[in-house]
Amino acid sequence: MSDYRPIACSDHDRLELAALKRQWLDLKVTTGDRAGRQRLMPRDVTTRDGAEWLLAETESGEQLTLRLDWLQF
Repeated sequence: MSDYRPIACSDHDRLELAALKRQWLDLKVTTGDRAGRQRLMPRDVTTRDGAEWLLAETESGEQLTLRLDWLQF
């Protein structure tokens, strides 16, 4: 995925720590059908297809996979 833009290490660390501690985060999704403010429970951060992805859950239990460069704190 050549258009992927790596996020700051501090933001990456924040996502991984929230996944480990099972902490809810309020994130802004900037692209796609989920654009806007989302309250998410990070589950894992993965790498595939040349990009990094957040596996997360919404408050209603829906599972989402979002590219990290689509997110803002």
